[in-house]
Amino acid sequence: MESTDLELARRLIPVLESKTNRILANKFSNTVEIGYATVHGGPYPATSDSRFTSVGATAIERFLRPICYENLPPELLPPALQDSNPLSLWRVRDGELEQR
Repeated sequence: MESTDLELARRLIPVLESKTNRILANKFSNTVEIGYATVHGGPYPATSDSRFTSVGATAIERFLRPICYENLPPELLPPALQDSNPLSLWRVRDGELEQR
């Protein structure tokens, strides 16, 4: 993505948010396919115990609405995720609770 693509990206991201849970910019995704047969993770040591999973269809149930924004320019992130904190949300930064 180039800086000239920002306006197109602003229009495209809402469509992608409704169809996927991971949006990357200028990166390659890992090669893990998410499906019902994909189960791994869990307690230490990582196991295939189906009660605990970090990926796969059953992991999706652990999250309300998972969307990962990876490597996006700050101006394309939702306001709640921007470093400038335009919503003045309380955050822990460097171990300190702040609202800046």
